[in-house]
Amino acid sequence: MSEGSFMRRFVAETGTTPLRWLVGARLGLARELLESTDHSIDLVARDSGLGSAANLRLHFRRALDTTPTAYRRAFSRHVAHAQT
Repeated sequence: MSEGSFMRRFVAETGTTPLRWLVGARLGLARELLESTDHSIDLVARDSGLGSAANLRLHFRRALDTTPTAYRRAFSRHVAHAQT
């Protein structure tokens, strides 16, 4: 299959480009890790495939209009359990 055919089929099936899909999947994993662990931002970035904390912050800002730290404060199950 040619690259162009793959791209058209991927967009037709998912409604997005492969890169946007991949970034979305990585952000989803990063969000899950921020909610459920106390791992550092650097470790969350690495484990979610986003590489660096700076890259994680960039994608969080673009997609969610927040920072990973603010997201964790708002949604972390781990921190909530530690406080009770």
